[in-house]
Amino acid sequence: LVPCEAFAADKPNIIYILADDLGVGDVGCYGQKLLKTPRIDQLAAEGMRFSQHYSGSAMCAPTRSCLMTGQHTGHTRVRKNGHGPLFPEDLTIAEVLKSAGYQTAAIGKWGIGEAGTTGVPWKQGFDLFFGYLNQGNAHHHYPPFLWRNEEKVLFADNPVKRTHYSHDEFTREAMQFIRDNRDRPFFLYLPYTLVHVDLDVPDEDLKPWIGKIEETKPYGTPGGQHYIHQKTPHAAFAGMVSRLDRDVGRIVDLVDELGLAENTLVIFTSDNGPTSAGGADPKFFDGNGPFRGIKFELYEGGIRCPMIARWRDRIEPGSETDHVSAHWDVLPTTAELAGVDVPAGIDGISFLPTLLGQGKQKKHDYLYWETG
Repeated sequence: LVPCEAFAADKPNIIYILADDLGVGDVGCYGQKLLKTPRIDQLAAEGMRFSQHYSGSAMCAPTRSCLMTGQHTGHTRVRKNGHGPLFPEDLTIAEVLKSAGYQTAAIGKWGIGEAGTTGVPWKQGFDLFFGYLNQGNAHHHYPPFLWRNEEKVLFADNPVKRTHYSHDEFTREAMQFIRDNRDRPFFLYLPYTLVHVDLDVPDEDLKPWIGKIEETKPYGTPGGQHYIHQKTPHAAFAGMVSRLDRDVGRIVDLVDELGLAENTLVIFTSDNGPTSAGGADPKFFDGNGPFRGIKFELYEGGIRCPMIARWRDRIEPGSETDHVSAHWDVLPTTAELAGVDVPAGIDGISFLPTLLGQGKQKKHDYLYWETG
C-alpha cells in the first residue's frame, strides 16, 4: 500500500455513486437473498465494505446537504425536504476539490437548489451538472426535460413516448465525463435516481422478473395518483435494482478499461433507508435488513446504508470495517485525498486511515440527526 503522503501529488480521481432509497438490506453483500447485485458485490470483493455507515438524514434533501457540506443536520443548511437552497457561504465538496485543481461534475438528482437560487450546482462548485434540480420531478423516470447547467434539455413527449429513461441518460453522461477527463484529476458525483419510486424500468429489466418472483397486488390506477400505476411492483423494483447494479458495473469497467483503477477511488452508497411509497415493498424484500424503521424514520433502518469503497492497490480487497461513519465524513476524506486543508466548521471526520489501513483513525464522540 502507498503511504498517505503520496496522495497529494497523485490527486486521485474520485467517483461517488449515490443510490436513491436503496436499503442496506437490498444489496447482496449485505444479506439480500431475492434481488441480484453481482456488480456491487464484486465491488465489495475488490474493496472495502463498511458495516456501520450512516446517511446524513432519513430523507433525500438533507442527506444531500450533509454530504455536500460535511455538516450534520444540526448545522447543515437544508434540514428537511423542501427546506430551501444552499447559500453562497455554504462550502461544498466540489468547491474544496476545485481548489485542488479537480474537474467536477454532478450527474443525477440534486435536490438542494432550484433554478434561479443560490443553491444550483453550477454555483456550488460543479463545472458540469446534468439531471434533475427538483427532487419532486425526479420521481418520474421519463421526464419532459433535464437540466444541463442553466439550460433545459428537452425530451419531446417523453412521459408518453418513453424514449429517454433518465437513469440511462445519467450513465451515458457520467461515462463521457470520465472519458473527457481521463488525463486530469476529476470528481464525479453520481446521485442516481434508482431505486426511488416511480416503480418504472425498461422492459429488458422488467420482463426477466415477471413470473420469477412472488408478486403483490398492482399499485394504483392508470393516471390516478402521483406515482405511476404498476401492474407488477415486485418485478419492477427488482428490475430497477438490476439496472442500477449493471450500470455501477459499467462505470467501474470503464475506469479499468481506461487504466485509471490505480488512481481512482470509487465509492458506492445510498441516501437513506428503503421506502414504502408508490408500491415499493421493503418488508417483502427485507430492504432494511435486521434493523427497525425505513425512510423518514430516525431508526437504524432509516439511516443505516451500504457503503463500499474500491481503490486498486490502495484499499485491501475483500476487507470490511465496523468504523462508524456518516455522509458528513465524505468531505474531509476527499479533502485529505486531494491534499487540501479540511474546512473549519464541519462535523465530518476523514475515514481515509480506515480505507488505507494506515495511521490512527479518529472517531466520532457522537452522531447527530434531527428531522422536521
